[in-house]
Amino acid sequence: MIRLGAGRPDRVVAVGAHCDDIAIGAGGTLLTLCLARPGFRVDALVLSGGGGEREQEERAALAAFCPGADLRLTVLKLPDGRMPAHWEEAKAAVEELRERTEPDLVLAPRTDDAHQDHRGLAKLMTTAFRDHLVLRYEIVKWDGDLGRPSAYQPLTPEIAEQKVRLLQEHYPSQRHRPWYDREAFLGLARIRGIECHARYAEAFDVAKLTLNLGG
Repeated sequence: MIRLGAGRPDRVVAVGAHCDDIAIGAGGTLLTLCLARPGFRVDALVLSGGGGEREQEERAALAAFCPGADLRLTVLKLPDGRMPAHWEEAKAAVEELRERTEPDLVLAPRTDDAHQDHRGLAKLMTTAFRDHLVLRYEIVKWDGDLGRPSAYQPLTPEIAEQKVRLLQEHYPSQRHRPWYDREAFLGLARIRGIECHARYAEAFDVAKLTLNLGG
């Protein structure tokens, strides 16, 4: 298997439509990056959940998922499930994020995600971050919209277990959901690990990738 790396990134942008999206889709990747690179810069944007319990959960969770990082998190108050009606506000937030950082890597939702909030944010990211490596994470849910990913970040068993533990610890408001449990998160990570010859992994879609094989 040929393994193409994205180099050693110093800055990452991570965005989510809702509090917990980033942690579910790319929490293991963030843990892997931040544990390997003390002082790693993480600019995070979440469109909904601001001003209440969900924002408090998100701030504590991302601090735990980004140990030792320079974490800069913005949580807005767009209503859940109504992003298309608040397109201009979401677009302005993404553009402001783009103006303040020049990331080596972007973590964002998939453009074919079944949830309209995820899908809308993903489309905004493709125009704001045109010259960046954008990894589009997946979120398991009842819609059955998981696809065939094209990029993988292997996770050690320790990182995979830590991700599940942090999800359970920091998002008590979500524990009642039938899909929000250890089996779902670790099971998907195991399947993605099989697909890339690892024990566990997180998987992503990549729309465009520019190679520099002679550099």
